[in-house]
Amino acid sequence: KAMVSNTATVSRVINDLGENAWIELPIDQLVPGDLVKLAAGDMIPADLRVIQARDLFVAQASLTGESLPVEKVARTRDPQQMNPLECDTLCFMGTTVVSGTAQAIVTATGGNTWFGQLAGRVSEQESEPNAFQKGIGRVSMLLIRFMMVMTPIVLLINGYTKGDWWEAALFALSVAVGLTPEMLPMIVTSTLARGAVKLSKQKVIVKHLDAIQNFGAMDILCTDKTGTLTQDKIVLENHTDIAGKTSERVLYSAWLNSHYQTGLKNLLDVAVLEGVDEESARTLSGRWQKVDEIPFDFERRRMSVVVSEQADVHQLICKGALQEILNVSTQVRHNGEIVPLDETMLRRIKRVTDNLNRQGLRVVAVASKFLPAREGDYQRIDESDLILEGYIAFLDPPKETTAPALKALKASGITVKILTGDSELVAAKVCHEVGLD
Repeated sequence: KAMVSNTATVSRVINDLGENAWIELPIDQLVPGDLVKLAAGDMIPADLRVIQARDLFVAQASLTGESLPVEKVARTRDPQQMNPLECDTLCFMGTTVVSGTAQAIVTATGGNTWFGQLAGRVSEQESEPNAFQKGIGRVSMLLIRFMMVMTPIVLLINGYTKGDWWEAALFALSVAVGLTPEMLPMIVTSTLARGAVKLSKQKVIVKHLDAIQNFGAMDILCTDKTGTLTQDKIVLENHTDIAGKTSERVLYSAWLNSHYQTGLKNLLDVAVLEGVDEESARTLSGRWQKVDEIPFDFERRRMSVVVSEQADVHQLICKGALQEILNVSTQVRHNGEIVPLDETMLRRIKRVTDNLNRQGLRVVAVASKFLPAREGDYQRIDESDLILEGYIAFLDPPKETTAPALKALKASGITVKILTGDSELVAAKVCHEVGLD
């Protein structure tokens, strides 16, 4: 039922009558080669290759488990030897368009999609017996062998001693029936079903009853990090100047950038907005008015808003990937003064940001500059000669129940392994916080 809820029922495709008009079709009528139109809120109806995109972000949590939306772009060639789920030109059935628009070509439908193959693997029955089934089989064969040995012995002894072979045969048959484990499957099933009922009260879904015994016999547990050990919720950990000192100026600049950007806000923007108290937020929104915006795109990896506090002065506030911000910055704010961005300052910036990365934090840079008020739209070229203000750093914190659970597993002799697509530093930070060596 969960998988069915993650699939679309209709899709907008271009008709084949040469009228360049879009029509809606049930997804069971889609075929490879159809041209599909996507917009914010749409559920991807099939596996697609993007041929045209504008600010397209797709939530792939149903496939990858990662909560952050992924940007999709149109490229002529894909990087070689890349995991298809990490390819930024492919959209997959069951995922959702968070923002933007796109046109894409259908490459696979139904059971041939990644989502369909995943559903098939979940529902298919295992052909090979597991350890528990093998154990039950060995016990059954032991009892059967014992029965095959004892039955003729009982027959011969009883027949020779009593002289009544018919009665001896009936007695030997009774012994054989008594030794045959005909009730063993029912006893095992009843016992495992009782365990499944107890687990269901703890909100655990048991698909295969014999998995309970295998679960109890495990000595190594491999688990995902995001959403399993962590809250799957990005929080603003700190906001610092270029020297690593806490800076309210950096926080308020980032808040204005996130508050005044249009479209659906991502998890980082939500974390920034939640990082400022309501009174300060009202003050900032009352003092500063939005003038214009330069949207985020994949190539620049940054976005800017232009705000105004005074009628004759505009301020451009830009936030984005550290290296991209450094590429358009010529100065930094250090100890309240504006100084050039030279090699010495670059080494200091690298030292501070590397330290934040070692703590497992995701670093976003914030920069700004003042401009004379003017009419007309602001363009990408205006993102130049910026002043680097500092950084905001984010973390996906562990759940409160993670550390006690890992401690209980360790006490039971179970080794825990973390499987994650995040960087090694982020994984190490989370492991340290939950007490995992």
